[in-house]
Amino acid sequence: MERNKNKTALTSVGIDHSTNRLIDKLCKRYNLKKGEIVKLAFEYMEKACINPSEPPESVKAELAKVNKRQDDLIRFVRHFEEEQLNPMIRATHSISVRFDGVVKALETFILSQLEKNQEKNNAVLQKISDQFGKYADIINNQGKQINTLYQLHQRDNKKLLDLIMLYAELAACGVMDGKRKENLKAEIYKLINPE
Repeated sequence: MERNKNKTALTSVGIDHSTNRLIDKLCKRYNLKKGEIVKLAFEYMEKACINPSEPPESVKAELAKVNKRQDDLIRFVRHFEEEQLNPMIRATHSISVRFDGVVKALETFILSQLEKNQEKNNAVLQKISDQFGKYADIINNQGKQINTLYQLHQRDNKKLLDLIMLYAELAACGVMDGKRKENLKAEIYKLINPE
């Protein structure tokens, strides 16, 4: 039963001798059997929608059709280029030129503003520096005055300590130390009244 399914019923077609010679020539050229070449020819005509009853046009006529279609296509492309592409390119170029102008103007404006701000910042920093310089001078002068006062205070403290020490010695001297008392009084007088 399987064998019957795979078998194809073959039919015969009557052709004249010149057609038979043409088929033989094609079979030989393409190394095909007669049934295969007939089958492939009919499949080709079916796919290409070729009507075998219409006579084929000449190669010259076909080339003329191709050239006409090519010319039509070139005209379409040129028309599209003139109507659509060139105006778009001009508009894009115009926008680009304006954009460049705006960017350059903006750059100039920003740079001038930066320079002005830099000058203002430099002026403010200079004023701050001058003020700090004045304050530093004042602080240095006050430091010198404090140092001078400290040295005076140290000298006065030393005098005071010496004076206390002399009074203590004077108080410790007895009745018999008259000369010593006189010397201590003279030293106390010198400490109190420097020349």
